[in-house]
Amino acid sequence: MKSIGSMIGRAAGLGAAVLSTMAMSHAQAPQPARSGEAAPARVASAESSARPWSGIGRSATRTEIQAWDIDVRPDFKGLPAGKGSVDEGLQIWEAKCESCHGTFGESNEVFAPIVGGTTRSDMQTGRVANLKRPDYPQRTTMMKLSQVSTLWDYINRAMPWNAPKTLTPDEVYAVVAYILNLAEVVPNDFVLSDKNIAQVQERLPNRNGKVVYPGMWSPAGKPDVQGDTCVSNCPVVFEVRSVLPDFARNAHGNLAEQNRLVGPTRGADTTQPALREPLAAASAARAVSETPKAANASRGPAALARESNCFACHATATRMVGPSLREVAERYRGDTKAEAILSDRVRAGVQGNWGAIPMPPHPNLSDEDARSLVRWILSGAS
Repeated sequence: MKSIGSMIGRAAGLGAAVLSTMAMSHAQAPQPARSGEAAPARVASAESSARPWSGIGRSATRTEIQAWDIDVRPDFKGLPAGKGSVDEGLQIWEAKCESCHGTFGESNEVFAPIVGGTTRSDMQTGRVANLKRPDYPQRTTMMKLSQVSTLWDYINRAMPWNAPKTLTPDEVYAVVAYILNLAEVVPNDFVLSDKNIAQVQERLPNRNGKVVYPGMWSPAGKPDVQGDTCVSNCPVVFEVRSVLPDFARNAHGNLAEQNRLVGPTRGADTTQPALREPLAAASAARAVSETPKAANASRGPAALARESNCFACHATATRMVGPSLREVAERYRGDTKAEAILSDRVRAGVQGNWGAIPMPPHPNLSDEDARSLVRWILSGAS
């Protein structure tokens, strides 16, 4: 089975061939008849009408195709000859890789760490035990890597970040050797080459950890998505199907601080534990919206808050994107002008009172509803 990198490489090679056939010189172009001359008869053959491009351009040369066809497959087909030592890799790493990945591949400032989380026991089993631990703080590259060819191929085509494809094959071998040495897969004096890379694959900590889904690759496999006959009036159920794991929640800093303050979308405060209240609020809001209009006439402020999506950013007692409702009540306790001020802010929107993230306006709320909502918040949102 070809890797994703393999398919991209083959597609790029095909693209080069197509592009190279699109050049036609001026001399090849048909010339118009001169004044006084009879236009030459044009008799189109069946082949020329079926293939109008047959006379255009030329086939791509072997060199042109090879410039694109650089993928390395899991069976190491496509791997160029070469070699590189751990010591050579250290020198290249310090010059071209350390600024993003750290001296020992441990940096978490720019990208996720490359090395860490694997053990000698993992090399025996071929499965990384820490991948089964939900409390493990970070997934590193070496924990997830199942094919050393993937590491070689990616470094060869995409690294360094600011100058991809500038490393020679020997330099790529050296960098891969250094990474494998940091993970204790190979010793300090190891020299990685196209001759011994298959043996190194047999020591990779997660070599048996890859899962293949036949439905994605084989026409005879079971499809990933099973279609059912559509029915009408289906009940709507809000249920969490995908959750950001705790170990990855704040892996690259607080998402709430990384959004541009444009539009309604805000990143979650990933420095805080994940909350389930917004989901429950959304479910309740949907239930309210599906009730008859007559029943909505007597809705309370809590239901109004759900309808207005207040719980998308606020919880009752816990700070989320914005302050908790009880924090708001505490700040404005005893302020006789709070109801009027806050109801205007709810309708018009505001920024700066609780941090940099703005509260969007709610122009569809009537003044009466806004005041009712604010009175409920100031009373403790109970």
